[in-house]
Amino acid sequence: MIHTTDKPKIGIIIGSNRPARVCQAVAEWAMQTMADNQLTYELIDLAEIDLPFLDEPDIPARHHYTKAHTKQWSDIISNYDGFVLVFPQYNWGYPAVLKNALDFLYDEWSGKPVSIMCYGGHGGFQATLAMKLVTQGLHMYNMSSNPPLDIDEEMFDEHGQFKDIEAAFGCYTIPLQAVSAEFRSLLLSPSTTTQA
Repeated sequence: MIHTTDKPKIGIIIGSNRPARVCQAVAEWAMQTMADNQLTYELIDLAEIDLPFLDEPDIPARHHYTKAHTKQWSDIISNYDGFVLVFPQYNWGYPAVLKNALDFLYDEWSGKPVSIMCYGGHGGFQATLAMKLVTQGLHMYNMSSNPPLDIDEEMFDEHGQFKDIEAAFGCYTIPLQAVSAEFRSLLLSPSTTTQA
């Protein structure tokens, strides 16, 4: 998809709905770190979207949506040119809420670039591998920039929240900026990408 006038819109999907989650903080930090004057980043919070477990009678690929929440979700996702999936690793996998949100749709994801940003012990690489299979099945374009975010207990306070997310993830600034650079190369025409 090539844009010559409008900035490409990238949706950063907050892929956890756990009540005491840190996923929103990670997604907000990622959005600030990837900030780019040629791209528009927006958060998509699955806790706010609040989809039920997949309840459409037909498979998503046929696009015969019968539920209002599915049609609304389709409209939201159709508005974006690419995505960053931010989520924690759960038992070497991804959160059910994220897989469910992906499974609701099909064509809306197809062909769009996606960066996977999983956090966990050792950067959540098992969950990243598993999610790459899902995004490939949806015919998304798996980007080469997928920063793994290592976390450990020392980063968190007594409430399970980051003491200082900038200090915790400061070493990932360049990898996150590489995500923006790859989005630019994929979504902007050569004449646009050369402009400051």
